[in-house]
Amino acid sequence: MATLTSETSNRRTIKASEFKSKCLKLMDEVNEDGGEIIITKNGKPVAKLTAFYERPDTLFGAGRDRMKILGDIISPLDVEWEAQFDPDRVVSP
Repeated sequence: MATLTSETSNRRTIKASEFKSKCLKLMDEVNEDGGEIIITKNGKPVAKLTAFYERPDTLFGAGRDRMKILGDIISPLDVEWEAQFDPDRVVSP
């Protein structure tokens, strides 16, 4: 059995004037927790600050840290399928 883990999105909104005074601290926070900050001006979103992730050269192995195998995935299952019992069953589209 395999489970897919997803990271929770950490999103918050901040005014441009507050961002200007705390820019370096906010950049460090976003880099550490992987969240994002929406920067607003006059109540309207104008920019988004997110952590930088370098794109890999190849997609092979890109999701290796997101999946965890919890059992034997190679051996066959000892389950008989319903289709083996009723070969005349017709499935309509």
